[in-house]
Amino acid sequence: MLLPTLVTCLAGCAFLLLPVSEGCGPGKGHGRRRGSRKLAPLAYKQFSPNVAEKTLGASGKYEGKITRSSERFKELIPNYNPDIIFKDEENTGADRMMTQRCKDKLNSLAISVLNHWPGVRLRVTEGWDEDGHHSEESLHYEGRAVDITTSDRDRNKYAMLARLAVEAGFDWVYYESKAHIHCSVKSDHSVAAKTGGCFHGDASVTLESGAQKPVRDLRPGERVLASSGREMVFSEVLTFLDRDPNTHRLFYTLQTQTGTQISLTAAHLVFVSEGNCSKGAEPGHNALRTAYASDIQPGQCVLVSDGKTSHLSQISRVSMRVRRGAFAPLTQEGTIVVDGVVMSCYAVLDQHQLAHWAFAPLRLLYSWTGTRSTEGHGGGLHWYSQVLHWLGRMLLDPGRLHPLGVAQHHT
Repeated sequence: MLLPTLVTCLAGCAFLLLPVSEGCGPGKGHGRRRGSRKLAPLAYKQFSPNVAEKTLGASGKYEGKITRSSERFKELIPNYNPDIIFKDEENTGADRMMTQRCKDKLNSLAISVLNHWPGVRLRVTEGWDEDGHHSEESLHYEGRAVDITTSDRDRNKYAMLARLAVEAGFDWVYYESKAHIHCSVKSDHSVAAKTGGCFHGDASVTLESGAQKPVRDLRPGERVLASSGREMVFSEVLTFLDRDPNTHRLFYTLQTQTGTQISLTAAHLVFVSEGNCSKGAEPGHNALRTAYASDIQPGQCVLVSDGKTSHLSQISRVSMRVRRGAFAPLTQEGTIVVDGVVMSCYAVLDQHQLAHWAFAPLRLLYSWTGTRSTEGHGGGLHWYSQVLHWLGRMLLDPGRLHPLGVAQHHT
């Protein structure tokens, strides 16, 4: 067993590195070639995402000021990264103190800055505030926010610096001042930070018998409604890429004009189209692409199914709420119909077809061994997913990976 496992793992690495053009639909024959993505600088006073900083869709609520004498001070850790300059005008080392999540994002950004402007380093002008210099309920008081510039203080670079901060995975980035960029992150223990690519436990799938079943009760070996190109098929569930019945996570709920509703976590891939969203539109006539759930906007279309056929339906509303349970079943087709919507089984990586190819060795392994068990990986994130996420962080452009999914998809 060990040798086939190692072989499939190495094969997965090779698949991950293959140059591909995405088949943007849920099967073969759809889509168009994806070009390399060009980074767009943020405009002055622009913030990303386009919601208030202390909302669930961004860095989350203020949890209270941290002082050196408080119990929560142990949540802060110093950052001694030599590629980052800390202004530290108070000469107390306070600007170096931050949460682990903030440190991770800041270190990632430091690498991006060096790569984008050789010889230029990231500079932090404000970090954790213990002296009350910021507005009430500022995330600086929790070590969850930093104000940054480049080491050369070239203000012509700040718009792109803001974009690089977004790409590095900061949960909220604001081109706040001509003199600096403000960045903040979710609380390390916030349920909103624990996003990945899953459905909640009450989501419904359709079995081959025609019966509906909550995804929390789904078992490997059962056959569920899925999509293969333009055809609706029943595909075997091989395993769960993530399975945690007790976790609480933030879910994005997409509601369509026809009343269909699907909830999924931020990094999950959704098949969408900007074309003709009328009920009778043929999916093949509109180029489908994949997008993260956190990027979906009203007016886009998703592919819905009545069990026999599929059609496009326009999204009328996107909302967010915390729900219990996180489940990510993997089918042989790599697609699954959940709550009447045709979905990808994959997350974190920005292309469905690339993800499907990367998981081909795992599907082959299950075909060889016949293993069908929810106990195969002990719950939580599947070992193979962990390997691919690690490889992705090491080998792929950070812009190809969902920042929340990569950072937090390990619960």
